[in-house]
Amino acid sequence: MKKILLVEDDTRVCSFINKGLTENGFEVTIAMDGTLGLQLALNSQFDLIILDIMLPSINGLEVCKQIRLQKSDVPILFLTAMGSTENVVIGLDSGADDYLIKPFKFIELLARIKTLMRRGGKSEEPETASSDIYRFADLVLNDTEKTVHRNEHEISLTSTEFRLLLMFMKNPRKVLSRVDMLHEVWGVNFDMGTNVVDVYVNYLRKKMDKYGDQKLIQTVIGMGYVLKEY
Repeated sequence: MKKILLVEDDTRVCSFINKGLTENGFEVTIAMDGTLGLQLALNSQFDLIILDIMLPSINGLEVCKQIRLQKSDVPILFLTAMGSTENVVIGLDSGADDYLIKPFKFIELLARIKTLMRRGGKSEEPETASSDIYRFADLVLNDTEKTVHRNEHEISLTSTEFRLLLMFMKNPRKVLSRVDMLHEVWGVNFDMGTNVVDVYVNYLRKKMDKYGDQKLIQTVIGMGYVLKEY
């Protein structure tokens, strides 16, 4: 049984999530403040952690940073009522793998959880070399080593950003719709009605553009995004 740590101080949200996850076969441990949440995260093994940002004692951003200092592989999903791009970026910078804006539908939360858990699974396939290296313009992605370089500068990406860029690198010059990206990167087969794709594309662009003169991910109005040179 997969174990999930839920760090959330709203009793109604806790009850809602706990009921839904338990019915779907998960074992849920609840902490209602940041101090207890951090203690549990560091001293017990969980398959995924759900973190509210506004928490008593220690906020979720700091909890996430502290977890990442000792446990780099556990998937972390932020729940937040602060849905601006700036707040999302701050959350991702603290080490989270994904975010979900309150209020949310349980089906969406469940889809995010399943996708993050699939990503966290360890591959038992032997590592191969050249076929896992993708190049486009001055960008190089190594899928085996999970590294990205542009003009010999290493770009640090979250797991979600990496999977998004990998999709672009596997489909250069092809227009990818938001639904395509939701299916491939988030494992969701429907439009969730959120701006999650746009936020991640913009954040990925900022990291990539820092080391190159040309914007490689371009917007195709009304259709989606494409990786191409001018």
